[in-house]
Amino acid sequence: MEDVRVQSDPFDAAMEAAAFAVRAGALDAGAVVTFSGLVRGGTGPKLLRLEIEHYPGMTERAIHAMRDEARERWQLSAAMVIHRYGSLAPGEPIMMVATAARHRAEAFSAAEFLMDYLKSRAPFWKKEVTEEGANWVAARDADEAALDRWRGA
Repeated sequence: MEDVRVQSDPFDAAMEAAAFAVRAGALDAGAVVTFSGLVRGGTGPKLLRLEIEHYPGMTERAIHAMRDEARERWQLSAAMVIHRYGSLAPGEPIMMVATAARHRAEAFSAAEFLMDYLKSRAPFWKKEVTEEGANWVAARDADEAALDRWRGA
């Protein structure tokens, strides 16, 4: 099982989580944390789809580096990241993070770290296509602020 996957195909989060837990258990983990992100419908005009672009190779390298940093900061048995690109409809899975460690605090912290860094630092470009047109999604101050807790920690 590849620890970092950037793909256009949908994935089954329950199946991925179960397979990850089996692998983590074999590595003597006592805790597994998973998080799945879905495409939100938005609060403005009706979202028809979210279009996600990336540069193959560059994106995978960046996510591998994030995953490696999480493994250095916390005593993880395993860590996995799946992120999709292409055209996604509201409600579809967009990403998944899974971490495993001997203790739950390590697994939770590493999963939150990965989610925060994926949101702000993974090289993806997102365009919302609504009934009223299309707009690129800008970086949010709140996403940048979420990284502050990991700097220097």
